[in-house]
Amino acid sequence: MSVQLNHTIVSCRDQQRSASFLSGILGLPPATRFGHFLVVQADNDVSLDFAETTGPITPQHYAFLVSETEFDAARSQRQAINHRDGGRGLYFEDPDGHLLEILTRPYGSGPPPAL
Repeated sequence: MSVQLNHTIVSCRDQQRSASFLSGILGLPPATRFGHFLVVQADNDVSLDFAETTGPITPQHYAFLVSETEFDAARSQRQAINHRDGGRGLYFEDPDGHLLEILTRPYGSGPPPAL
């Protein structure tokens, strides 16, 4: 078996708001309940499991590889597109201050820099 990321826990104030925000931006199905988590399932079988907390939330970074079409749909009302590795990417915050990123090419996948 190869090593794969299965899930990560995302701390939030309001599970429904945060899970709906992510699902809506990425065009994913609505979150499902698993115990006390609200789970957003990505297409590669990795899930983001939203857990409510009243304590401090340390902002984390989550990056999502998307197609050009998905990028166009997700970027509505957002600015500052970068063009690293011949693709497009942008950063934005979720309702709890986590830094989300969408990109159309993995970092390091572009042509080598000209000498």
